[in-house]
Amino acid sequence: MAVVYFPEFRLGKVLATSFTATLSERCGEALERIPVPSRLVDWLAVNGLAVDSCTQSQLDHARELRESIHAAATAVANQDPLPSSAVQVINDCSTRGLASAILTAEGSREWRLSSASVEDALSVIAADAISLLAGEREGKISLCASPTCRAAFFDTSRGCTRRWCDMNTCGNREKKARFLANKRKTSSLAG
Repeated sequence: MAVVYFPEFRLGKVLATSFTATLSERCGEALERIPVPSRLVDWLAVNGLAVDSCTQSQLDHARELRESIHAAATAVANQDPLPSSAVQVINDCSTRGLASAILTAEGSREWRLSSASVEDALSVIAADAISLLAGEREGKISLCASPTCRAAFFDTSRGCTRRWCDMNTCGNREKKARFLANKRKTSSLAG
C-alpha cells in the first residue's frame, strides 16, 4: 500500500486567513493543501472545529468559501470594492451553520458546533472572515509581497508594515533570493 503525502498546513493566528492559506503559491505553482475531504476534516480539527466527516461536495463548498474570502480580502487589501459574489458566498456560509461561541474557564473563546458538520465549521470561518473584512479588529488585511504567493494575511505588527504572509516561508525565500543575487553581483564585479 502506497503512502500518500499531503503538504503540511500553514497555520496562523487568524482563522479566516489561515483557511485561505490551504491554497498557497496562488500566482506560481499552486499548492492545494486540502486536496481530499479527509484533509479538510484534519484542517478543521487542528483549528478547533472537529467535524464527523466530509463529502466531496462539502469540500467543494469549503473551497468556494476559501476563494470568496481570499477575493474579498484581496479587494480590501487593494482598497477595491468587495466582489458581490464573494460577499454572497461568505454571508450564505455564515448563516447556514449552527455554531455557538463558548467561553472557557481560562477566559478564551472556543466554538461548539451543534452537529459537528462541515457546514457548522464553515459558518465559524465565514463569521471570522466577516469580522476581519468589516474592520472590527485592530490591524489590517494585507497581501504577501512574494510575487508567487500573494496570500492574504492579517497584519497586527506595529505600524502594520509586515510584508510577508509568513517570515518562515515567503520572507526567508525572499531574503535568500536577495542574498544569492547580491552574491552573484559581487562575484561578477570581482571577476
